[in-house]
Amino acid sequence: MLEWMVWTVPTALVFAGLALLLVVMAVWARISPPVARRGFLRIETDRGDRLYIGLISAAVVLAGWIAITDLSMWLALGCAVLVAVVIGIWG
Repeated sequence: MLEWMVWTVPTALVFAGLALLLVVMAVWARISPPVARRGFLRIETDRGDRLYIGLISAAVVLAGWIAITDLSMWLALGCAVLVAVVIGIWG
């Protein structure tokens, strides 16, 4: 099915996870409309905004990790998820 892209299984899982995350957020927004608030980001954001900012921040952490260190990518993934969760909850 994905042979034309020469995707690896981890890459396909990341994109499937992102698609699932977007579907869950859309359903959640339908059930409970998002409310904008101010957090430590000092701008008014709703949960969709914080999700987007969190995903971009996680990508920056991962890219920076690759550029700066040779330590395990599992540790980088943990840091990136932590950054995204902190932004999602308190951002």
